[in-house]
Amino acid sequence: MAEVVGVRFKQAGKIYYFDPGDLNLEVNDYVVVETARGLELGHVVIAPGQVPDSEIENPLKPVVRKAEPEDIEHAKQFEDKEKEALEECAKLIEKLKLNMKLLAAEYNLDGSRLTLHFSAAERVDFRELVRELAKRLKVRVEMRQTGPRDEAKITGGCGRCGRPLCCMTFLSNFTPVSMRMAKDQGLPLNPMKISGVCGRLMCCLVYENDYYLEMKEKMPRNGQRVMTPSGEAKVVDINPLKVSVIVELETQAIVEYPLNEVSLMIDAKRDQGNNNKKVKEKENGKNTEKENDKTKS
Repeated sequence: MAEVVGVRFKQAGKIYYFDPGDLNLEVNDYVVVETARGLELGHVVIAPGQVPDSEIENPLKPVVRKAEPEDIEHAKQFEDKEKEALEECAKLIEKLKLNMKLLAAEYNLDGSRLTLHFSAAERVDFRELVRELAKRLKVRVEMRQTGPRDEAKITGGCGRCGRPLCCMTFLSNFTPVSMRMAKDQGLPLNPMKISGVCGRLMCCLVYENDYYLEMKEKMPRNGQRVMTPSGEAKVVDINPLKVSVIVELETQAIVEYPLNEVSLMIDAKRDQGNNNKKVKEKENGKNTEKENDKTKS
C-alpha cells in the first residue's frame, strides 16, 4: 500500500496519482506537480489515502507544493499564448500542406514546453512543422495525435440526447463498447443511430447494460408460453426498464403485463399440479378419518 493523492489536470480528464509527501491536501486544492512534461498545475479530486501498489504507475512522482495565487494566475496567462500558438501552427500546417486537423495547444506551468493535439486520417510527417514552430515560439514542441473519441473530448459538443458530451463533462476513461450491448438493450443495430459525434458507438450504451443483462435473466424469452391474468399467451417482447412483458393472447390481442403477473406455463402447470396434489391429499385424509370412525363404531 502507498499514500497517494488523486490529481486531475482538466475537466473530465484522467486522474493521476502523486505522492502528497507531508502536505495537508484536500479535495479541490490546486497543486503544482512534477510530470513528464515538467511542472503542471492540477487540482485534487481524491484526498490523500492508501491504495494498493498494483494501482500505481511507477515511479510515483511528488506533489511539489500547494499552488499559490501566482501559479493560478500564471497558468491563466498562458491561455492567450496557447491561442497564439494555435494560430501560428495553423498557418504552418497550411504552408507545409499537411493533412492534419489541429485541436488544442497546452503549455506546461513554466512555459518551457508546448503540446499540440491533432487528428489525422493517416500518418503525418510533422518533423519540419515541429522545427519551424520551435524556432518561432522559442519553446520545446511536442505533437500528440489523438483518436476519434479523444478528438470529441477535446472539441466538445452535444450528443443525440441534446446534452453536452459525456466524455467532456464527466467520463475520465473510455470503456470498450460493442454492438452486442445495443442488441441486449433492444436498440436498432444501425450504426448511424447508435453512434456518437466521434463516429464510434455511444459510450452511454455501457451505462445500463449490466441492468439489462440482469433483468433478461429474470424475464421470459420471446416465443415462450406464459400464463397471464387473461389466460395463456405467447411472449412477443419484454421491457426490462418497466419490468413488464408484452404478450399475444389466444385472441391475438397484444397486451402488456407487469412481470409479477406473468408466469411460465411450465411453472403454472407445476403450481397447478401441486395444488391438485394438495387437494387430493386433503380428500384422502378426510376419507381415512371417515373409515377410522366407522371402524371404531
